[in-house]
This record gives sequence, C-alpha cells and structure tokens, in this order.
Amino acid sequence: MGITIEAIGNIAIALSVIVALVFGIAQVKAAERDRRERLTLETLRIFQTREFAEQLSFIRDLEAPTDGDSLRAMPRDHQILLIQTAQQMESLGMMVYERYIDLDLIDKTLGSFVATSWKKYEPMFLDMRTSIPDPFLGEYFQWLAERIDERMRESPREPFYKQRIPKR
Repeated sequence: MGITIEAIGNIAIALSVIVALVFGIAQVKAAERDRRERLTLETLRIFQTREFAEQLSFIRDLEAPTDGDSLRAMPRDHQILLIQTAQQMESLGMMVYERYIDLDLIDKTLGSFVATSWKKYEPMFLDMRTSIPDPFLGEYFQWLAERIDERMRESPREPFYKQRIPKR
C-alpha cells in the first residue's frame, strides 16, 4: 500500500501548520524583545535629561511633607516637582511589575534613590491614602522601592567597575 495523494496532502498541511506555528512564536518573541528594548532605551533617555537631574537633586535635598496639608503648604513649583517625581516612580514601578522593563535596569540606573526617596514620600502617601481617601496612591512606587531595598539588603550586586570582565 503506497502513500496516497490524500495522505501526502494531509502531511503537507500538518507540516505547514507546524512551520507557521514555529514562525509565529518566533515573531511574537522578537516583537516582545523589540518592545522591551525600546522601553529600556526610552527609560534610559528619560534618566539622562536635565529635568530628571533637577528632580533627583530636589528630592535629595527635600524636607519631605508628612501629609497632604504640608504638601499644599509648599511653594507651587515644589509641589509640582514632588508630584512629578512620584508619578515617574509610580510609572517605573508599573513597568517593572508588568515586566515591560527589568528591575535590574532600575537597580543599575537609580538604585538606592528609589528606596530612599520612597522613605521621604512614605509618611505623606500613607496619610493621604486614608485622608483623601485613595488607598492606591503610590502603590507601585512603594512596591518598586521595597523590591530595590530588599534586593540591596539580600543580594547586593558588585559594582561594575570591580567586576573582572575579559577584554574584547
């Protein structure tokens, strides 16, 4: 009994489906990798702006407000910088949580700034979560800061300049 044309046709269809499936999976993985690369590069670009440097400096030197009233008592431009930085940290937390960017990227670029700035924001956010009420205020910022802090305590990375990397 030889192979019939119908059997050959069925085999060809099955192989076509398998090839299409493999090709489709490869395309989806490539698109995901491209998306992550674009988001990583965009995130790095934001960290390199003068505006972001001003925010870092402002938060570092800030006498942090402890509640919504003390926030509103600050000069308007200080309120805006404080809110903008919190929104950026919240966005970073969301992107890390959703795995659009790696926690490793944030650790290497901002590191302890995320955790120390959260400590400045924490009393204000905790107060505002109940007084507004908005129980979700700063939740991803807090989550990101806790992950960075946990990582720095439990498995701190060695500074890159101390690593022995083979010369190219």
